[in-house]
Amino acid sequence: QIQLVESGGGLVQNGGSLRLSCVASGDISGFHTVAWYRQVPGKQRELVAHTTINGVTDYARSVKGRFTISRDNAKNTVYLQMNTLEPADTGVYICNAVGPSLVWGQGTQVTVSS
Repeated sequence: QIQLVESGGGLVQNGGSLRLSCVASGDISGFHTVAWYRQVPGKQRELVAHTTINGVTDYARSVKGRFTISRDNAKNTVYLQMNTLEPADTGVYICNAVGPSLVWGQGTQVTVSS
């Protein structure tokens, strides 16, 4: 089974940008959907963005117009470009792949200061 490793998180000021990466240990081209979730303590894990093998993308209403998800099957990598960040975007961002199996990464912390 493949493993997913996220990186790119950190501390950023309100209005700043970050680019998250999720690198798979194997071929992700057979995974129909890849996604980014956000986990905040005390709250349910939230779907932030997802993209399908057909190139269909969708976003949570709170991030639409600010975040962009993309996948590079040649590099087995999924990206999340996050612009105009807000304190409400703070959380652990976790990568997910749905296909022959369901795979979760460990997450990367994003903290947006006000």
